[in-house]
Amino acid sequence: MEGFFAAWLFVTGLVVGSFLNVVIARVPEGLSIVRPRSRCPKCGHVIAWYENIPVVSWLALRARCSGCGTPISARYPMVEVLTGLLYFACLRRFGWTYELVPALVLVTLLVPLTFIDLDHWILPFSLTLPGIAAGVLLAIPRGGDALLAAVIGAAGGFLAFRLMEYVGWKVFKKEALGAGDKYLVAMLGAFLSWHALLGILFLASLQGAVVGSLMLALTGRAGPASDAPGDSETPEPTDVAVDPEPTMTWDFTRSGLPLWKRLLLFPVCLLFQPIPDAPLDEEGEEEEWVPGPTNIPFGPWLALAGLEVMLLGPWLGSVLPSNMALLLGAG
Repeated sequence: MEGFFAAWLFVTGLVVGSFLNVVIARVPEGLSIVRPRSRCPKCGHVIAWYENIPVVSWLALRARCSGCGTPISARYPMVEVLTGLLYFACLRRFGWTYELVPALVLVTLLVPLTFIDLDHWILPFSLTLPGIAAGVLLAIPRGGDALLAAVIGAAGGFLAFRLMEYVGWKVFKKEALGAGDKYLVAMLGAFLSWHALLGILFLASLQGAVVGSLMLALTGRAGPASDAPGDSETPEPTDVAVDPEPTMTWDFTRSGLPLWKRLLLFPVCLLFQPIPDAPLDEEGEEEEWVPGPTNIPFGPWLALAGLEVMLLGPWLGSVLPSNMALLLGAG
């Protein structure tokens, strides 16, 4: 009987993965994930229910649209199988306990966020903000300590990355972290508590750096290319004057300001100071940011690290020295 329910959960993951393919395709475009029904993007053929069975339909159709013969990307069954396997892994990790519920919800959020970031270099607020709320709310049945750890995890993750974002602008005069990364870290902190944040940051940075370096050496790019025009070229400088400094309402760095006022104004500026506007083109419009060859989307690595800490925590705790396991939040 236990095997039957495990198989049922895996199939449920396949079905959810099929829906997540819709989320991945439509959310970045600002489209409804409910209507209209799925259809071929080339010929408009409406997908019948029997053409939408996870994995099976893709194989039966030989990876082609039944209306026009356009190839259907292998990513569709890959997302379905990946979601099913992660659901099964959550069951193996937590069993049929309450802890399985937030784990499945987190997986359901991380899968589309990962592929959207790989495709579009964005982490939509429509997924991260509800995810933060869900992580905190799902901690309530665990008790007051778990709820407090979730709140601290969400707030601490956000503030830590907001600080790094702020320092990046001040030091390098350019974007050092994606604007959506701090919300993803806050979501991970809400689900996995503040104890996991250091481990997530370490694993994400290490794995992203290693794989990014290998990809840069092999392909000339550390991350995926953007669809934006001129992706392979360095944008030409414009004659439009742009102030790279953030616009501050209360500038705690100005000369003559007493130390106590600097300390008082710093957290206010950190939280509410707007990030500088993007450079303007010749028409006076904001230039679209184009990732350079050394840029990588950090969201997928944060998601991977979060899953590793959640699913491999006991194993990491058993194979790593106790001090390192504690720092990584493993256990």
